[in-house]
Formats: sequence, structure tokens, C-alpha cells
Amino acid sequence: MTASPLRLRLDSSALVANWRTLDAMSGPAACGAAVKANGYGLGAREVVARLAAAGCRDFFVSTWAEAAQLADLGVAVSVLHGLRAEDMAAKRPAYARPVLCTPAQVRRWRDAGGGACDVMVDTGMNRLGIAPRDVADGLLEGLRIETLMSHLACADEDVPRNARQRDALAALEGKTSARRLSLANSAGIALGPDYGFGLTRPGIALYGGRQRPEHAAIRQVVTPEAQILQRRRVGAGESVGYNATFTAPAAMEVAILNIGYADGYLRCFSGKGMARAGDAALPVLGRVSMDLLAVDVGAAPSLGEGDWVALDYRLPETAAVSGLSQYELLTGLGARFDRIWS
Repeated sequence: MTASPLRLRLDSSALVANWRTLDAMSGPAACGAAVKANGYGLGAREVVARLAAAGCRDFFVSTWAEAAQLADLGVAVSVLHGLRAEDMAAKRPAYARPVLCTPAQVRRWRDAGGGACDVMVDTGMNRLGIAPRDVADGLLEGLRIETLMSHLACADEDVPRNARQRDALAALEGKTSARRLSLANSAGIALGPDYGFGLTRPGIALYGGRQRPEHAAIRQVVTPEAQILQRRRVGAGESVGYNATFTAPAAMEVAILNIGYADGYLRCFSGKGMARAGDAALPVLGRVSMDLLAVDVGAAPSLGEGDWVALDYRLPETAAVSGLSQYELLTGLGARFDRIWS
């Protein structure tokens, strides 16, 4: 395969260090890992292999197709979207179990004589999950439940809803066959030990996302890099890119990079983003195109065609600049990147 003119530099040591930080913050609770959406865009198989070697034992994906991609790794995988009728007819990985999240899914699993499962209970997010009253009415009787879980709606904020959801899940302790309870995502872990229960399920913080001050130790994992296709001189008064949104105030040196919004470097970075070559800052000029990007390389006189530059992509800071969530920044990184683990 020809090497791509785009690459993601992925820091294995930072990924593992982030999981260990979250594991320590989880206290006595086990610390799992959400690896849905292809490991938040990094590559689920590579993420799972590294975290399993570090001691992680519980992994979470959205669909059975995602679980199948991990089938040969021999790790426990929970499928968060549960079990559709179509999934019953398909071959399911041996190490994967459904997170049953509707009464119909519960009945489908029981009628099929299914084995171990997880169950999602809605404690106030009104997304997926059975109602607590369904538990009281005996819906889950006869199931072999590994984890009874719920999901925090506002864990990145200090609001009363967090405690209400925690208490609603705690009230179900001992009311089912579940071996353990689980509530906390990345931000929920930072709310303290009362939110840990038996298992935490971090996602974004594993990959460098910081949502609360308690995440200060979380390290950057992902750095996009792009190759220079052309270096050119732009005269004073000449414009750069679509709709001429940038006009050179003086003669300047510009590099055209092989990256654009089709790769996840979106138009919201137009005139706002920053690339770097060593210590040199290279501001984005004009509109981000589908496959191309212009940057000011006046501070890097030695850069030329074929050289590589890094795009600023520290998640909290880049989210503030772009208006995108940290989740969008990661999962939007496209398939044209070579993913290179350190």
C-alpha cells in the first residue's frame, strides 16, 4: 500500500497512562473502556490490545458488527445497543454479551435461552434503558445479569441530576441477579467514589478528552499530521482559497497541506486553526477545502514540498476554537489517515 499523505500519531504510553489514571480515580471499582466508533476513531483493535495488556478487562461497543471486529482478541465485550431481532439470527462472538435495553430485548433474550447479559436501566436520561419500575415488576427475573448499568446525562456539570441518577441506580442494588452495578463514564468517574459502584466505563478521557478539572492528568493521545503538497509565495493583496476570505496584507509564504474537511478537519477551522512545525506556529489561512488546507509558513523557512506538519488537536482547546465537542473531533477523523502508534 502507498503511504498516505495523512497520518495520526497515536501515543500508546499516553493511552495506557490515561486508563491507569482513570482506574485509580475509580477506587475499588473495576475500570473498563468504551471502544465504540472504532475506538473513538483511533482503531478499536489497537486500543483494546494495549488496554488489555495494561489490565483492562471490560470493553464496550455499540453494535454487534463492532463486537465481531474484536472477536479474536479474547476480551469481554458488552454491546450497548442490545439485541435486535436481526441480531438473533446472526452469529455472535463468543466473548460478547448484549446490554439489554428494552422490555422487548429482555423477552427476546429470555425466550432464546440466552446466557449472561448486561441490562441498561434509564435513571433519567431518557435515552436507552428499561424503567426502574420494570425491575420492580419482575421483568428481569430469571436472567443471568453480569452488570446492571445506567448512564449519566450531565456528569460534566455540577447539577442535582447527577445525585438523583446515582441514587436511582443504588436503589436497585440487590433487586436483580446482577453481579455489579455501573454508572460512571469519564466525567462521572471524576464525581467521586459514590459514583463508581462496581464498574466504571470511561470513553473520551482515555483518548485525551478532559471534561472536568479532575481530569488534569489526562494526556493527549492523538496528533494529526499532513504532508505539504506545495509551497508558494502569495503577493500582497492576493487572496487564498475559496471565496477569497483571506487576503495577504503583505507578500507571504504559504504551504498547501493534503488535508481538509473530508478528513475531519472541518470548515469551522477556517481562519482559526493552527499547524506547527517544531516550535513554529503556522496559522490556517482562508477556507478549509474538502481535501486541502493553506497555512502561513513564514515562521518555518526550511519547510518544503513533502515535509510534514502537525495540526493542533489538543481536545479541550480545539473544541473551544472550533465549537465542536471533543467527541466529534475524535470520531470525525477520516479513513484516509494512516494510524501510526508510537
